[in-house]
Amino acid sequence: MKITFLGAGSTVFAKNVLGDCMLSENLKDFEIALYDIDEERLGESYAVISALRDRYNPTVKIEKHLDPVSAFTDANYIINAIQVGGYEPCTVTDFEIPKKYGLRQTIADTLGIGGIFRGLRTIEVMKKYAEIMEKVCPDVLLLNYVNPMAILTGYMQRYTKIKTVGLCHSVQSCVPDLARSLDMPKLNDADWKIAGINHMAWLLELKDKNGVDLYPELKERFNEKMPKGDLVRLDMMNRFGYYNTESSEHTAEYHPYYIKDKYPELIEKYNIPLDEYPRRCVSQIAGWKKQWEEIYNGSEVTHTRSKEYGSRIIEACETGVPCRIHGNVLNTGLITNLNGNACVEVPIMVDNNGINPCFVGELPIQLAALCNTNIDVQLMTIKAAVSHKRADVYMAAYLDPHTKAELSLDDIRSLCDDLIEAHKDWLPVYD
Repeated sequence: MKITFLGAGSTVFAKNVLGDCMLSENLKDFEIALYDIDEERLGESYAVISALRDRYNPTVKIEKHLDPVSAFTDANYIINAIQVGGYEPCTVTDFEIPKKYGLRQTIADTLGIGGIFRGLRTIEVMKKYAEIMEKVCPDVLLLNYVNPMAILTGYMQRYTKIKTVGLCHSVQSCVPDLARSLDMPKLNDADWKIAGINHMAWLLELKDKNGVDLYPELKERFNEKMPKGDLVRLDMMNRFGYYNTESSEHTAEYHPYYIKDKYPELIEKYNIPLDEYPRRCVSQIAGWKKQWEEIYNGSEVTHTRSKEYGSRIIEACETGVPCRIHGNVLNTGLITNLNGNACVEVPIMVDNNGINPCFVGELPIQLAALCNTNIDVQLMTIKAAVSHKRADVYMAAYLDPHTKAELSLDDIRSLCDDLIEAHKDWLPVYD
């Protein structure tokens, strides 16, 4: 059994997911192929993953690759963690050019003008990788962890032959995080139902083991505590009735209500961290540099199994012992009042038959409407990535809830032209 890690220069994440696999009692004698285009970062990851192997599972074989063909050949699972264009220049560009138009963002990796362009440049790379996969590992299961999740996963599911599931950690952490932040330990034993789209899946039901609805108590407790870091989601829950899975800093830029030049006081009122992702990138880069120096100088490499779904999916597929996850799949009638081409986040049963999504039914009307404002942008971005038509890029941006609430159509078009020019080294020609 062969696991390929695509974007292995993401050392910390590779350590988490591959470390999880090494700690699994059900996965033995497998091979790991580490692939990246950055030889230095690849070497660092190879050293860290090898140290984990030596400590936890000496039977694992590890190889590093600068060639995708050799890395992908005969792979059973490919874990995708690439970042096309990196923090510099591409992430910086996604923030700085929109600022010139008065358009501010917080994370810009999932939706909004930043999410659109991150999607366009990432799809262009994944097209080439998918062509290789179709030749050298056509039966592989691709575990995509890359944002924009719904855009990239949706493209792979609709336009390639590669079996793909999109994975995020926001669903499995949603209720435990609420239990901790609201000091409601009873939530840790609660039964819950979550579905929607990535970063906008909704906590539809919350019940104790006796079937008692815990939502009223949750809302009361949330409004008493008013966690400073989660005021946007509190406001959305109070107005639309349900809590959603992704953080308030993400949620603020998925809707037209919070980051508004006309109402700058909303930024302070809802504690919205503008330009959060660039700061986070700088901190993570510095943190990894320090960590690598410690490892290089002899610090011990250890790991505790994480909550990521990757290793559990591989376990279920290999052993046939089923597990339940939440993942991102094509909406084949799973959520009946969302677009059939949408990539939706739903419960999934995994076993040796692979990925088996579960039927959800209708979302409450208001939640479906909120999801659709994001789905339209996702589908239009995918269309632009396929057509290479500049007009399709414009339309994706015209439809974006936050962008269209702040800028005129002419300004949106001009902004897109500026970003196409700035990202030209990572994009095909858009005519």
